[in-house]
Formats: sequence, C-alpha cells, structure tokens
Amino acid sequence: MIFLFYFFQLFAFFLYSFFLIDPNITFIQNRYWVQFRDAVVQVGYYQREVSWYIYLVLVVLFFIFHYYFVRNYKKINLNRLVLLIGTVLLFSYPFLSHDFFNYMFDAKIFTFYHQNPYLQRALDYPSDQWTRFMHWTHRTYPYGPIFLLLSFIPSFLGFGKFTPTFLLFKAMFVGFYLLAVFFLNKLDKKWAIIFATHPLILIEGLISSHNDLIALCLAVIGIFFLLKRTQIWGRLFLLFSFAIKYITVPLLLLLKQDKDRRTTKWNLFISILQFGVIAYLCYRMEIQPWYFLTLFTLLPFIPWVITKLDIFFFGLLMSYYPYIRLGGWDTVEKVDIKHIIITVFFILNIVFIGIAALLKRRSIAS
Repeated sequence: MIFLFYFFQLFAFFLYSFFLIDPNITFIQNRYWVQFRDAVVQVGYYQREVSWYIYLVLVVLFFIFHYYFVRNYKKINLNRLVLLIGTVLLFSYPFLSHDFFNYMFDAKIFTFYHQNPYLQRALDYPSDQWTRFMHWTHRTYPYGPIFLLLSFIPSFLGFGKFTPTFLLFKAMFVGFYLLAVFFLNKLDKKWAIIFATHPLILIEGLISSHNDLIALCLAVIGIFFLLKRTQIWGRLFLLFSFAIKYITVPLLLLLKQDKDRRTTKWNLFISILQFGVIAYLCYRMEIQPWYFLTLFTLLPFIPWVITKLDIFFFGLLMSYYPYIRLGGWDTVEKVDIKHIIITVFFILNIVFIGIAALLKRRSIAS
C-alpha cells in the first residue's frame, strides 16, 4: 500500500514539474498535450501563490516518505522502490533550472554541428530552435571532459531531435542513479535507502537533472571499489567524478577504511574538507542547492552527520521560494531572500544538532 501512495506522490511531482515549463518548448504536436501544458502553465506563471503551496506540500510529503522508508529500511524492497522512482521521474521536466538544456546543446555542438563545445557557444548557432528556451547561451562548455563524453551518447542516439534527446539524457541520469543505489546497497542497505529516497537527490538530481548527480554517482561507485574491491578501480571512478565537477577533488584523498584509527581520522578530515570546498564555492560564486549533492558521497564515512542535516537540506529546497512564488532571479532582492532562507535553516539545523547533543549527554549522565 505504501508503494501505491508513493507512486501518487511521485506522479504528482511529475505533473507539477511542468507548471514552470518554458512556453517555447513543444514535446509533441498533440492537442491533449497542448491543453495540459496551457492549464498547468496558467497556474505556474499566473497563479504563483497556488503553485508555491503545491510545491511546499509536495516537498514536505517527500520528506515524510523519506523518513518512513529510512525507519523501515529492512522491510523495504529496494529494487521495486528505485525502479518506481526512476520510471516516474524519467519523464519529469527540470523546472527549477535551465542547465539541463545547456547539457543537451553542448553535446549537440559536437554530435550535430561537429564543433568543439569548449570553443563554440550556443550563441554561435542563432538559427537553432533549441536556443529559444536556453539560458547562458553566451558561455562555452564549463565542466570537465567526462560528462561531455557521456553526454555524446544520448546526443548521438537522439539524432538532433529534441524530444528523443531530452528523454535519453533523462534516462542517463536515471541510469547512474540506479547504479549508485546498487553499489551503496552492497555497502549498507540503510545508506542506499537514504540516498534513493532523499528529496534533495530526487529534486535536484533526477527532476532538475544537474550533472552533480552523475559526479556523485561515479564517486559512490569509486568509494565502493575503494572499500570492498581494488583501490585502482576506486581511484579511477573517483577521478572520473573529479573530471565532471572539480568540487569532488577532496574525495581523491580518501583511504580504504580499516581498523586503524589514523585512517578513520584521515577520512573524517577529508569529509570536513569536502564541506569546506562546498562552503568556499558558495562564498566565491553563489549558493546553489545542487552543490550539496556531493555530501551524500560521505554516507559510508559520516552517515550520522548527513542524516542530521535534513533541516538544512529542506531549507535548500525552500530557497526556491523567490523563483516559484515571485517569478525568478531577476532582482537582487529575490536573490537576497534566497540567501536569508538558506541561512535561517542552516542556523536552525545547527541549533537542533546542539540541543539533541545536549539532551543525549544529559540522558547518559542520568
């Protein structure tokens, strides 16, 4: 029964993801699709308060289901669960970001136009219909080469057609998500459930489909090999992760866990260093919720820390209030509201951790 309820939750989020679809996008020429798109766009763009409350309720429900699955992880059929999640969210729209369409066009520059995306920009192809719904058309490819090589596969198979290419790119994200859950499950089923059902991963990784998810999944596979198999394969996959998003560079220094306290302390230091890299990136550039997906690579090392950050993670998802309710990031005031929301939830999380630690200490003392 819980799977049925969760299916309705996933399906509701799948539908909601189209509330902020770019009006210039047409997936199929079908009157029923047009009627659906026009109806949801009417709410997403012109009834923004209603749209925000729908988003809020759906995110809260995601966390409730997440806590249920984690609490009852021994009883959960993990394979059925992740297949359900992957199948439904495969067809979702990346409503919180336009980065996904840049990934598609960067690959198209090579596979369709036979040019180098490190040198060419979307702006160099003004007659291409995809540029109608793209942002950041003025920049060249900003990421490491591994994601670009991976993105050539769905781009080639899409033959330059938007809808097939869109679905193939989404399928690539779902595929890596399934692989990460598979390898995490071999380490610890509870970690796999945390990863598989966490709202931040589902929303930023599968729905919005940021390539941080691919980097995260490769790092998870690398950590599995590092801990359970050969260090060579582990280092290789961690290097692949680094060659997508350089934010994962501290993970290259992780050591195989053993009974030596020095190794444990070193991996703890690397975990803290990973937090520091994300904090520095947010300070130097902009606080982006998807940067924090990288923290889930630390589940095998500091799971008790990751599970205590859910108030902050919830705040990251709430930071889209200006985008959904107020209509974008077009003013300094809206960006400031985002920063305030994230800061408030971060402080609340720290206070919660402090109170919980204090109560635990008193309980032990009594």
